[in-house]
Amino acid sequence: MKICIVSDSHDRRAHLAAAVEDAKARGAEVVLHCGDLVAPSTLHAAQPFGLPIHVIHGNNMGDIAALCKLCSRSGGQVTYHGQDASLELNGKRIFLVHYPHYAKAMAATGDYDLVCNGHEHRAHIDRVTNVKGTETILLDPGTVGGVSAKATFVVGDLETMEFEILDVPPCTD
Repeated sequence: MKICIVSDSHDRRAHLAAAVEDAKARGAEVVLHCGDLVAPSTLHAAQPFGLPIHVIHGNNMGDIAALCKLCSRSGGQVTYHGQDASLELNGKRIFLVHYPHYAKAMAATGDYDLVCNGHEHRAHIDRVTNVKGTETILLDPGTVGGVSAKATFVVGDLETMEFEILDVPPCTD
């Protein structure tokens, strides 16, 4: 199963749509958003691609009531998890949080195969040796919105556990 991981869209609808469209073309079946969506309506740009979207909030949260409404009207396509999310997809345990210090701590537990965070607007993929003596992938997809950094996102394969940082295709917001 391939996944699209984004963060820090900061209301940049066209950027989010371009990343999700590109990820879907590469075979992604689900979108994970690691926070700083800001206005919930930003998700409208990603919904037409039909992929399930899991979203958490960050330090730049928009209207939570509107986000909850959007989720309830999405027919199950959009799921809002609050400040963090613990998911299982394709047999892999995944943790989403906005803050990098929290993500590093969760990766160190060995309870997850993949831990994703945002906030820093700096894309990276690391393998962390955890307390169980195995490795956890810790990644930050960067800022899909291109806020104070190049616009990036990640596509990953949960079968091979290989992940790639990609530039958001050209778009106009």
